[in-house]
Amino acid sequence: MSEYAVMEGVSTVRISRLMPGPIELVWEYLTDSNKRATWFASGPMDLRIGGNVELVFHNAELSPHKEEVPEKFKQYEGWSSGGEITQLDPPRLLAFNWRDPMSETEVVFELSPRGAETLLVITHRDLKKREDIVGVAGGWHIHLDILEDNLRGVTPRPFWSTHEKYEKEYEQRL
Repeated sequence: MSEYAVMEGVSTVRISRLMPGPIELVWEYLTDSNKRATWFASGPMDLRIGGNVELVFHNAELSPHKEEVPEKFKQYEGWSSGGEITQLDPPRLLAFNWRDPMSETEVVFELSPRGAETLLVITHRDLKKREDIVGVAGGWHIHLDILEDNLRGVTPRPFWSTHEKYEKEYEQRL
C-alpha cells in the first residue's frame, strides 16, 4: 500500500493509511474535537445523520516545529468551515459534506481493524479544480502523517514545510 493519495475519476482523491492502534482509538481521533485538533482541525461534531460538523484550522499549531505560515495560506489560519454528517456507522464510517464559500465537497472516512492496527481510508469527492485536487491530496497526506505521529507518541513533524514538499510531489503525481 502506498502512502500517497490517488485519483479516482476526475474529481476524487483517495488516500489509505495503516494507523497504529485499535479502531476505537483512531475513531476518537476523528470525532473528538480535542484529539482531532492535534492532527487536523478542532470543532464540535454532532455524531448523528444530519448533525453539524465545524472545523477550525490552526495548522501552525499541529507541531512544535514553529514555521512561518506561507503567504497563500495565511488567510486559512484560524479559518472555520463546516458541513453536515451524511453517513455514520461508529467506529467504521463517518462521512460529511464539507462546505466553504467556494465549494461543497464530500469527505468519507472508512476504518477497518487490521490486527493491532487500523486501516484508515479517506475519500474526498467533488473537487472541481486541479489546484484543489493537488492541495487536498497534499493536505490529507501531511495531516495523516501528523495523526500517525500522535498515535505513535512521537513529536509531530513540521506542518508547513512538509505540506509544501507534498504539494510539489502531488503536482507531478496527479
